[in-house]
Amino acid sequence: MFAYTGGYTTPDRDGRGNGINAYAVDPVSGAWTHIQHVAGLENPSLFTLTRDGTRLYSVHGGRSLVSAFAIDRGTGLLTLLNQVDCGGTNPVDTALDPTERFLVSANYGSGAVAVIPLGTDGSLLPVSQSVTLPGTPGPDPKEQSSSHPHAVIFDPSGRFVIVPDKGFDRTFIFRFADGRLAPTGQGSVASAPGAAPRHAAFHPSLPVLYVNNELDSTVTVFDWDAGSATERQVVTTRPSDFSGKNTTAEIAVSADGRHLYVSNRGSDSIVQYAVTPGSGLLTYAAHYPTGGAKPRFFTLGPDGRHLYAANQDSDLITVFHVDQQSGSLLPTGVTVSVGSPSAISFVA
Repeated sequence: MFAYTGGYTTPDRDGRGNGINAYAVDPVSGAWTHIQHVAGLENPSLFTLTRDGTRLYSVHGGRSLVSAFAIDRGTGLLTLLNQVDCGGTNPVDTALDPTERFLVSANYGSGAVAVIPLGTDGSLLPVSQSVTLPGTPGPDPKEQSSSHPHAVIFDPSGRFVIVPDKGFDRTFIFRFADGRLAPTGQGSVASAPGAAPRHAAFHPSLPVLYVNNELDSTVTVFDWDAGSATERQVVTTRPSDFSGKNTTAEIAVSADGRHLYVSNRGSDSIVQYAVTPGSGLLTYAAHYPTGGAKPRFFTLGPDGRHLYAANQDSDLITVFHVDQQSGSLLPTGVTVSVGSPSAISFVA
């Protein structure tokens, strides 16, 4: 298995990273061995992989670029294919459509969602569409002064695109067909003022959408009906014994749909919820310290048996074992030193 990490590199992002790094991961010990450093990249901060693991796409935080890389499946090494302008500023997330002919980018700084066609070799072509998000800024004058789309994901059918907007306290829903975005009849669903929707994940088998809200440290559970979302539940992510400032960052659902996880920056923890069979509603299960500061990102490994937490302010990735029955997290003792980590992707 190969692992790829990215993070912030520039002073304006308090970056201490040095680009993208590739590792070979030992399947028995879990140890990471460094195999490649891709230098000359500013803030490669989140990745998207093709299904076959031969292409990797990276946004560049605080800039206006998206990069495409080829992955050698035998060696794990990366080769830069090309870079294009994202059609806005500060791209923070991308997603591939089911045909893998288009990459959709959430451009946080310019409040827009862009469509980037792909060449036959997986390289990036110029932006073909850019949609500015409509709405009204939320109550936080610093964090919500304008539209800030913070994620983009496709629904399980591949026909709809979900875009949580941190600045407008709305989660936008688009239909996607023939490489074009179009608003659905619902258009968007509102969250509580100041909640600041950040990232989203679908349940693997139920028609349920989960959105973590950055500023009020909550998760919203939506019923999903072919392009329409209805709020069902809002739960806190804060540990009961923590009263300091806290913001959420990443969200993920286990492959079996029984557990949901969200990272907290402030309490520096991963919260685990049990997912109710049938309804998808959440019940608090536990909190786990991430062993570092500001877990901006985490991900579950390809086999679901490990969780990897990227502690941005500690320059450290910590590895947890995931108990397959209870969903609980157990520290493995394996850590990886990475400057300002904010992206981890795997090719098995």
